[in-house]
Amino acid sequence: MHRPTDRPDPVSAERPRTGQAGPSPARRSTAAGRSRLIATTVVALACLGVQAVPASAAGAGGVVSRGVTVPAFYQPPAALPAADGALVRTEPLPLALSLPGLDGRPLPGTATRLMYKSTDSQGGPVAVTGAYIEPSAAWKGGGARPLVALAPGTMGQGDQCAASLGLQHPIVIGDDTVSVGYEDLAIYRLLSAGAAVVVTDYVGLGATDRLHTYVSRLDGGHALLDAVRAARALPGSSITADSRIGLFGYSQGGGASASAAELQPSYAPDVKLAGTYSGAPPADLTEVVKGIDGSALAGALGWSLNGFLQADPDLRAIADARLNAAGKAALNDLSTMCVGDAIFGYAFTRSSSWTVGGESVSDIVAAEPRLRAVLDSQRIGTLKPTSPVRLATGVQDDIVPHGQARRLAVDWCRKGANVTYDAVILPNLGDGLLTNHLVPLLTDQGDAVAWLTDRLSGKAAASNCWTMPLQP
Repeated sequence: MHRPTDRPDPVSAERPRTGQAGPSPARRSTAAGRSRLIATTVVALACLGVQAVPASAAGAGGVVSRGVTVPAFYQPPAALPAADGALVRTEPLPLALSLPGLDGRPLPGTATRLMYKSTDSQGGPVAVTGAYIEPSAAWKGGGARPLVALAPGTMGQGDQCAASLGLQHPIVIGDDTVSVGYEDLAIYRLLSAGAAVVVTDYVGLGATDRLHTYVSRLDGGHALLDAVRAARALPGSSITADSRIGLFGYSQGGGASASAAELQPSYAPDVKLAGTYSGAPPADLTEVVKGIDGSALAGALGWSLNGFLQADPDLRAIADARLNAAGKAALNDLSTMCVGDAIFGYAFTRSSSWTVGGESVSDIVAAEPRLRAVLDSQRIGTLKPTSPVRLATGVQDDIVPHGQARRLAVDWCRKGANVTYDAVILPNLGDGLLTNHLVPLLTDQGDAVAWLTDRLSGKAAASNCWTMPLQP
C-alpha cells in the first residue's frame, strides 16, 4: 500500500494493496468499460497529437498508485518550513505539449515542479505540490506580468491524477486507471495571454503522505493562496511585487477559487487579488451530494467521504456503522482512482447500495447532526470577497446544481461584494451524464479568460448584482 501504514484507512475495511491485490467485484465488472476507456484514450491521443505514457515511464523512484509510479519528488519530508507558501523543493518540469520558439525559448513556457507548505483544515502543516509555468509570450496588458493561480477541476483521489503530473504526461495509463490532464487547455490559454500560471495539486493529491481532501473548503482555499506565495518565492521568475494576482477554477476548482477569494482577507492579506473566476462552484455540499448521487460522477461521493474521514477521524464511527461491505470496499477502491476510472467503475451508482439500511447518503446526513454540521462548515458564501469575482454556472447543470451556485452569487451580493454573475444558457444535454456540467466549462472558458485578463490589466469590474432578480 502506498500510503503510510500508521495512517488509518478512510473506513475500517482493509484497503487492497495498490497494484498487488486482485480487482474488487466492482472493478471486475468494469473490464469492458476499461477497454472502452483505453479505446477512447487512443482516439484522444490521435486528436491531441501526443503520446500516451505507459505506467513504467511515468516516473521513477517513488510510490506506485494503480500501476503508475509517482515520482519521489511527491513524497513530503518529515519536517516542513514554518511559513505558509514557503518552498520545500523544486525541480524542472518538462511540458509534454511544447514547441521550440523562434527566440530559442520553448512555447508556451518553462515549467517548474513545486512542493510548498500550507495549513490544512485542522490547522496543521501540510505539504502541497503543484507547478509554476513561466510563459514565453509577452504580457500585453498594463503593468507587470501578472500571475494566475489555477485550481484544477475534479481529477480524482489517486496521486497519479495530480494536475502537475498532467502537464508532463497529459495521458497516463496504469492498472485500471487513465489520468487525463484536461486542465492543460485553460493553463495554455492563460499562458498565451502572457500571464504566468501556478497550479495547485491540492492537499493530498500528488503528495503521497495522505489522502486528497476532496472539496474541502479550507484545504482548497489555503492551498490555492499558498501556491501564489510559493510562486512569488521562486527564484528567477518574472513575477514581481507589482504583479497583479488572479484566481481561476471550474467545478472543484471553482469551489477552491471561490473559497480562496473569501478567505484571502483573513488567511492571506499579503496576496492582493485583482479578480477571481469561479465556474460551477460546489458551494453547498448538501445540494451537491444530491446532484452527484446516481449520476455519472457518483464516485465523487466516495472521494468526499474519504476526505472528511481523514480530516475528522471522529466521523469514522458513523461510517463504520452506516456503510455496508460494498460501501467500504467502494471507498477504498475509489481512494486511488482518477475521474475516468470512477466514471467507468461507479457511474450511476446509488449511494443507497453502499449503506446498511438502504438509505442514501443524503438521508444519513439528514439523520446525523454531526454530518450536517460537517457539511454546513463547508458552505462557501458566509464570508465576503473584497476583490471582484466572476461566477458562471450552466443553468442546466445537475451535477454541481445550478441553483446552489447561483445562491452563492446572491449571498455575496447581499454582503456587498463586487460580483459579475453569468448564467450559461444551454439546452438540456442529458440528465446525470456530466454533459450539462462539462459543456459550460468549454463554452464559457474564453469569456472567463477574457474577464480575468481585463482585471489583470487593471480594468475595473462592474458588478451586475442589481440584475440578479432578472437572471436565471
